[in-house]
Amino acid sequence: MIVVDMEATGTEPHKHSLLSIGAIDFSNPKNQFYEECRMWEGAHVMDEALKVSGFDAVSIKDPKKQTEKELVTHFLAWAATCQEQTIAGQNPSSDRDFIKYGCERAHINWPLAYRVIDLHSICYFHHIQKGVTPPTTHKHSALNLNAILAYVGITEPQPKPHNGLTDATLEAECFSRLLYNKVMFEQFEKYPIPWVT
Repeated sequence: MIVVDMEATGTEPHKHSLLSIGAIDFSNPKNQFYEECRMWEGAHVMDEALKVSGFDAVSIKDPKKQTEKELVTHFLAWAATCQEQTIAGQNPSSDRDFIKYGCERAHINWPLAYRVIDLHSICYFHHIQKGVTPPTTHKHSALNLNAILAYVGITEPQPKPHNGLTDATLEAECFSRLLYNKVMFEQFEKYPIPWVT
């Protein structure tokens, strides 16, 4: 699978633009992708989305940055190097849809699958399997990335602002711990996996 995390000018892929894509080839974690682009002309912008991602009104229009079309073209070329190309991550349907809409705007046929592997669902199942009640807030699952990181034993706070490759790395580490009871990246070896003795 390909663990993907993107940043964008908002939350709706049909009216907001990609700004960056970060990705990790789960079967070969040294094979990584990170690139940024300027927003497409006429894309809507949510100030809150920029605060989360650390981009600003100037950087998202920087003419020196590549276009969204170039970004998705480069990402798909990189994805083709991965043995298994199912998109995975925290809320991966959003990442998939943003990249897919970027392809549509660029008149590029979507070559990847629509099925995704959701970290939230894997962690929710892991809670149930271990006999632990998944946390909720307002009667909904509270398993956001910070909660999942804490559950798998990574106690350092999620870096801010968000970065696609940083988040993809954290998500890949969580998948490795939940699926295989193994640490994936050396930088996280100092955090033991809580259920592994």
